[in-house]
Amino acid sequence: MNIPHPIPYQGSKRNLANAILRYFPAEVETLHEPFAGSAAISLAAASQKKAGRFHINDLNKPLVDLWRSIVGTPEKLAKDYESLWTAQLDDPKTFYKETRDAFNLTGRSDYFLYLLARCVKASVRYNANGEFNQGPDNRRKGSIPRTMREQIFGASFLLKGRTSFSSKNYRDVVLQATEADLVYMDPPYQGVCGNRDTRYLASVQFCEFVEVLETLNRRNIRYIVSYDGRTGNKIYGVKLPDHLNLTHMELEAGRSTQATLLGRDDATFEALYLSPALAQELSKSKLIYGFTHTEQMCLLEARA
Repeated sequence: MNIPHPIPYQGSKRNLANAILRYFPAEVETLHEPFAGSAAISLAAASQKKAGRFHINDLNKPLVDLWRSIVGTPEKLAKDYESLWTAQLDDPKTFYKETRDAFNLTGRSDYFLYLLARCVKASVRYNANGEFNQGPDNRRKGSIPRTMREQIFGASFLLKGRTSFSSKNYRDVVLQATEADLVYMDPPYQGVCGNRDTRYLASVQFCEFVEVLETLNRRNIRYIVSYDGRTGNKIYGVKLPDHLNLTHMELEAGRSTQATLLGRDDATFEALYLSPALAQELSKSKLIYGFTHTEQMCLLEARA
């Protein structure tokens, strides 16, 4: 099926979701996304019945409120979005600015969805006062209402009745995970997808993140981390330390924008780390035979 994606979001794992799902264990009681963003992994997992329940968390509270609206009240959100989209047609640039000002005062989910659909590069930006300040992409008017309605209702269908929401620090979220669950983490300040929401920087420090992973290892929690990456020989982010005993994989994310502009063929690879508990489970199961030879070797080494 075509996976619905109502929230356009820079840095989304939408294009890599199927590749990441290959590393899911056979059974997952609850999939936790502490840095959910567009929740691309939860949506993909729900569409392929890879988990029984889902926990969507993000430090950006308006984003989580938007997710609650998408899943819980899709009809109202779709109608509100259509009203905004239609109202912009006479003067899209001015209407965008007025809606942005209104969102910063109210935090309304329909305003936020409209801004995400119209803003430059689907990129969330905030000023020092915590106000949304990204400008509009004046070349387009955002998803047409019919398309957005389909995306909203599709996401609601996949997640309704089995999804919980929160806007907490990621440390508090992972504490809820049990050995029957899976945690997928994509910390917003690492990776190769460009700039992320700067409000996360104070919340995700490298040493602290490593300590959280150490705790998850001691608790035998299964988890997957998207963290660093490379384009050609250029490395992005800091590699997670060896003492965590993580299994390192690389996912090809296509040719980078910079390489395209320069006429080069440098491919971008995003790193994926599997926790010891997850790697050992995969290596012991028949799932390993679905992997490439290189992946099999990585998993067998993790088991040794």
